[in-house]
Amino acid sequence: MTDTFSLNAGSSTGPEIQSALRALHQESVVYWAALDTRTFLAPIGDAWSPADNVRHLTKSMHSVTQGLRVPRLVLRLAFGNARAPSRSYASVREIYRVRLARGASAGRFAPRAQPVPSDPDVARARIMDLHASSVATLCAAITRWPEPALDAHRLPHPLIGRLTVREMLLFTLYHNRHHLENVQRRFASAPTGTT
Repeated sequence: MTDTFSLNAGSSTGPEIQSALRALHQESVVYWAALDTRTFLAPIGDAWSPADNVRHLTKSMHSVTQGLRVPRLVLRLAFGNARAPSRSYASVREIYRVRLARGASAGRFAPRAQPVPSDPDVARARIMDLHASSVATLCAAITRWPEPALDAHRLPHPLIGRLTVREMLLFTLYHNRHHLENVQRRFASAPTGTT
């Protein structure tokens, strides 16, 4: 899978990020839909299930959306003005990869353990509906931010620290791709019969 946004991330405007998020969501939906429900809900060895990955991404995007809804003055008072221009998608991606390589974890954004659902197909549909809703509400929230404000205001990231709003959106885009690719890699490397 090619990270096409990183190849075209010249200016990374709000509309470009929205478009990339929507395109990645569609790509992800196709991948998740190809998994049968048992596989979607089951852990991959000792790693999260595909469903847990989706739930983690939903939780993460919900948090970003909440941050975008905070009045800008409050963000400025809480996290200060941006002190440097926003970094590129590739730069944000690399910073995150370094943190992961040093052992960073999802922390409070890890998906909570869930009981075995009485109706797995209904549980799966609910997970995917919540995920689609989180993508849509995040994209709607981005629309309310003018381009200069994306670079002037900051949000806190639990692993990376304070990021400009644009950097946080670029992180969110990469984070969604990262988890999709992790699941694909784990299935590709899992011994036959263990998934």
